[in-house]
Amino acid sequence: MGFFDKIFGGLSKTRKNMAELEELFQGYQPDSEDFYEELEELLVLADVGASTAQRVDYLMRKATWEKRFRKGDEAREGLIEVLSGLLNVGETELKLNTRPSVVLMVGVNGVGKTTTIGKLARQLKTQGKKVLLCAGDTFRAAAAEQLAVWAERAGADLVRHEEGSDPAAVVYDGICAAKARGSDVIIIDTAGRLHNKQNLMNELAKIRRIIDRELPEADVETLMVLDATTGQNGLIQAKQFLETSGLTGIVLTKLDGTAKGGIVFAIANELKLPVKYVGVGEGIDDLIPFDAETFVQALFKR
Repeated sequence: MGFFDKIFGGLSKTRKNMAELEELFQGYQPDSEDFYEELEELLVLADVGASTAQRVDYLMRKATWEKRFRKGDEAREGLIEVLSGLLNVGETELKLNTRPSVVLMVGVNGVGKTTTIGKLARQLKTQGKKVLLCAGDTFRAAAAEQLAVWAERAGADLVRHEEGSDPAAVVYDGICAAKARGSDVIIIDTAGRLHNKQNLMNELAKIRRIIDRELPEADVETLMVLDATTGQNGLIQAKQFLETSGLTGIVLTKLDGTAKGGIVFAIANELKLPVKYVGVGEGIDDLIPFDAETFVQALFKR
């Protein structure tokens, strides 16, 4: 199955929710306030969020005036262009040019973080990279065991300590092991920190300090794994992680399980963070590098 087909299939529920937009364009009147009010309402229902929907409204009015849209199809293409542009807030490809490079994975429990780490490790291995997984989630029972299963599936090395160990110590040992073994990429798992638990956020900041101290020249990607079905609540979590850990991007999971895939646009507009990967299924190959234009085209495909 190709890239577009996977995105298209994963967006099936969201696309049904957006179908009313097609009806809206059929009755398009460029000077109709009703059109813009309904457009905002439909975008909010798709979990784009109020502030982002208002931004799209403004950009659509601007495009309509500048490009003189007169027909529904013209306005529809204009909206596709506006939404695609909204998603272009940064580089979507991982920057992993140093040896080793680091991918620090953060996010609350239940978002699919461990699974995502396994899928990413598999992708990097197929690219010829030597990958080491670091079991920095020492708080959750069986977290290291689950990561060990994924390490075996992906063909990656693993560094772990006993449950309850100091996560920062595990990360330090992981970095030392990566240097000794000539690893290309270290992927660090972290505890599923609730965004309102300050002590856990402090622990995450400590891990980041160790990375900066031991690998000062390394490329570091800090990715937050976000469950698409949580919608605007996920956005609140992301804002907290952004303040604490300097996020470089988002991995959006369970996109195939929600009718509110519009959260992608809220992330880009409100956080100015690029979505780097999307999860569209349970298979090991169902983690897809994000492409804004393909995403929007799949969303509006008739």
